[in-house]
Amino acid sequence: MLDAWFEPAWWVRLVLQRGLAAIYLIAFINVLHQFRPLLGERGLLPVPRYLSRVAFWDAPSLFHFRYSDRLLAAVGWAGVALSCIALTGVSEQGHWLVSALVWLALWVLYQSIVNVGQTFYGFGWESMVLEAGFFAIFLGPAGTTPSLIPILALRWMLLRTELGAGLIKLRHDACWRDCTCLYYHHETQPLPNRLSRYFHRLPKVMLRGGVVFSHFVQVIVPFGLFLPQPIASGAGALIIFHQLLLIVSGNYAWLNWLTVVLGFSAFSDEALRVMLPLGTPSTAPRDVVHEVALWGLALLTLALSVKPLLNLFSSSQRMNASFNPLHIVNAYGAFGSVTREREEVILEGSLDGQDWRAYELPAKPGDPKRAPRQVAPYHYRLDWLLWFVPLSGHRHERWLDALVHKLLEGDKAIAKLFAHDPFPSEPPRMIRARLFSYRFTDAAERRTTGAHWKREPLGQLLEVERRDAGPLERAEHPHR
Repeated sequence: MLDAWFEPAWWVRLVLQRGLAAIYLIAFINVLHQFRPLLGERGLLPVPRYLSRVAFWDAPSLFHFRYSDRLLAAVGWAGVALSCIALTGVSEQGHWLVSALVWLALWVLYQSIVNVGQTFYGFGWESMVLEAGFFAIFLGPAGTTPSLIPILALRWMLLRTELGAGLIKLRHDACWRDCTCLYYHHETQPLPNRLSRYFHRLPKVMLRGGVVFSHFVQVIVPFGLFLPQPIASGAGALIIFHQLLLIVSGNYAWLNWLTVVLGFSAFSDEALRVMLPLGTPSTAPRDVVHEVALWGLALLTLALSVKPLLNLFSSSQRMNASFNPLHIVNAYGAFGSVTREREEVILEGSLDGQDWRAYELPAKPGDPKRAPRQVAPYHYRLDWLLWFVPLSGHRHERWLDALVHKLLEGDKAIAKLFAHDPFPSEPPRMIRARLFSYRFTDAAERRTTGAHWKREPLGQLLEVERRDAGPLERAEHPHR
């Protein structure tokens, strides 16, 4: 049997299950807080409208049978409850089918959300949750002997995550090849945190060394995941250390935390005992049905791995791509290109066209004196998408126009996505979007002004005035 080639993994399985349950919990809390204003019946990109033009097998989801905001809330709360059951280990105390059904339900519920989430759920870490969650269905409860098949599947996922990220960097932006990308990245990343400015100010030799270390961990180390112990554990530890550096230097939702969880798939129980005084629990053998399901998983994973494997070695490598509608065995990657300057869209409203008040978002830069926040592993979806607007060149995406309409209407659900509502009593008569360049203040500027950012206006991206009739009036960004 395959298991005889590897050390026992009872504690490894427990870490994987508890870690994935925690990620699911965060994801479903995110659904309850943000899905309805973004994608609900009156959202920016309403799900019913999307489902009217998408076939079930192109985007499998329970919501094809019926969508309502109330049903969405029920799905979200069910996900929270099942995540808590898995996080506390209650689901792992009985027969393996109980464990499998809990993880299957989590996977089906979140699959149903992601597949109707459109642009707001188009991030690579959504597919990562679904792929890892699918493999978790087969990990088995605490009372049975752990199988290495789902654990090796998670290692294979980790290899594709790291190697995909490393190769996409080397193939695209020249600054990854000349090791200068970190000169810019900490300042221009989507959502900097409080420590990002300090990483940005590190000596350039350290920043260049950081790029070299990143290439080593993402391109070389992943191959160690399938070598004998303790090499595999060492590879997992290096990947975890690299992810922790990314966690303290920026905000990437649950991407890094999920990768940390996957890093433990490379460990053995013996490696975990080096850090913690762990015993060896007694377990019962797996039954025949469970064994057949595990080998079915192995064959399915191999079959679905062909396209992602070819993608890794393709000169036109795709980043964060799913090759099947169920998001199993995907292609991953991040930051193939690094922006050199930071541009931010600032939405402002006015009652009279003279006094303009900014709509501050919870996590993205706005007021220069407001300090960047640590928000990960939580995911602020609107903040992220507004970061992409200056990069994409698509000045009037449908969701952005819808956002402006909602603000002009004084939509309370949309207002809750912002740090505060600058028009709590009466909605604005006008909305405009201005573009600014941002850079971190240096130490002297910080002491003098108290500001964390220095910003300069670049022009007007969009101006909208509410009228009784006629289309929204737009003023294009003049410097483009």
